[in-house]
Amino acid sequence: MKLSFTKMQGCANDYIYLDCRASGVPADIAALAQRLSARHFSVGADGIICICAPVTPGADGRMRIFNADGSEAEMCGNGIRCVGKYVYDKGYTDKTRLTVETPAGIKTLLLHTAGGKVQTVTVDMGHVAVGAPQTVTVTDNTVRLTPVNMGNPHAVVFVDDAEKAPLATLGAALSVHPAFPDGVNVEFVSVTDSTHLRMRVWERGSGVTLACGTGACAAVAAAIATGFCTKNTAVTVMLDGGALTVQVDGNGEVTMEGPAETVFEGEVADDAT
Repeated sequence: MKLSFTKMQGCANDYIYLDCRASGVPADIAALAQRLSARHFSVGADGIICICAPVTPGADGRMRIFNADGSEAEMCGNGIRCVGKYVYDKGYTDKTRLTVETPAGIKTLLLHTAGGKVQTVTVDMGHVAVGAPQTVTVTDNTVRLTPVNMGNPHAVVFVDDAEKAPLATLGAALSVHPAFPDGVNVEFVSVTDSTHLRMRVWERGSGVTLACGTGACAAVAAAIATGFCTKNTAVTVMLDGGALTVQVDGNGEVTMEGPAETVFEGEVADDAT
């Protein structure tokens, strides 16, 4: 049998999207995510996102995210923008304001369209919780980081030059540090000025990715807590795959705006044969 999918990306954070509204999430979703996400050997992606029927009355849909290693994530900022584009562009809804359930809570999406297609999406990312800075030792390095919860865990490390950040070594080691028993997404951030940050990321469950939407929100929140940026001000976060605009208000509520694009559609065998 064949499994239909849509490949989408937001700032090059790419996922394989499955329409699971009627069929439900495949029973072998963890193994499927590992197999289909393998770059050069399959479709290739940072993971699979399943678009499901809502459980909460009044919600427009539900999103579940499975990383490239098969683990399930709580939230994906880039991924949820593409969910909005998916359902609108395919004609499943004509609404430009959507509510989507995630394991990190219900998120509200505002779809910005042109020519009948969604171009960018603004997401109400909810409340951010910034912890006190802490120092950890890993791989013979002493690292000062700021823990941030965006519905999923982040560790923000401010550096002089994010371009030189040791993602595959220090980022990977920090992501499994005992201080974070559930693992953590690691953002290396350099400050350009009070409204511009440069960020690179080691994403829990996927490794080096070209963007992380919740990570960009965490970076701005940590920068505000550190005094680099200010509340109620739009901050541009430049990622390897593009730019996101993030704003944190005086109550710690976060909004994020960025692009959503369809890459291609196709079919794959729904088993390993």
